[in-house]
Parts: sequence; structure tokens; C-alpha cells
Amino acid sequence: MILVVTFSRGARTTLRNVCRSHDDTVVRRFGRAALLSETEWGAFLACRLRAKHGADVQVERTEPFNEFAAVRPAVREAAAAYEDRDAPSTPYAKFAAGADRDHPDPAAMRDAEL
Repeated sequence: MILVVTFSRGARTTLRNVCRSHDDTVVRRFGRAALLSETEWGAFLACRLRAKHGADVQVERTEPFNEFAAVRPAVREAAAAYEDRDAPSTPYAKFAAGADRDHPDPAAMRDAEL
């Protein structure tokens, strides 16, 4: 997919008009951003926005996030366990350091590439 993010009022207006006129190409709209289908037409619309508004429009190519392919099981299990914790106010670092838990260290996860 193609992610288009706008940074000015004029660019947002143009993006809104593009999304309304070409809703068959819009995968999802997020206010000042939109995901366009990865087609030549989607690329054309993104390039047109960039040509009209310059640096006020950022265009990125995205790919779907597959957590089962990209994330190791220990991280997925830690996320599920953390969401199921008894006290919602417990920070993850304190939760992971618990005596009976073997979850990834937050500092190590910050430095680890997917």
C-alpha cells in the first residue's frame, strides 16, 4: 500500500478531495493521512499530491505487518501476558522483572530490530 501523510491545511484539503473523488483507490483514511492501493493509479494520485504540495506531503510504501513472521514468540507472549496483568497501572519493566516471569527485557527490545 501507499501511505500519504499531509502536513499543511492545503495538502489535507487536497487529500480529502482526492479520497472523495477516488474512493475505489482509498484503502483507509485517517484524517491527515490515507492508505492508497498499491496500483499505478494510487501512485499517480500520491505523486500528484507531492507535486502540488511538495514537502507538505510525505509518501511511503508500506507492507502489511505479520506479527507471526516478524515478531519472535517470546515478545508476542509477553505482550499478551502484559495485557492480561492484574494491575493495569504496572509498567512493563516492573511486570517483566517479576520473580516468576521470563519475559523479554524492555531495554533489549528497544535495541532489537525486527
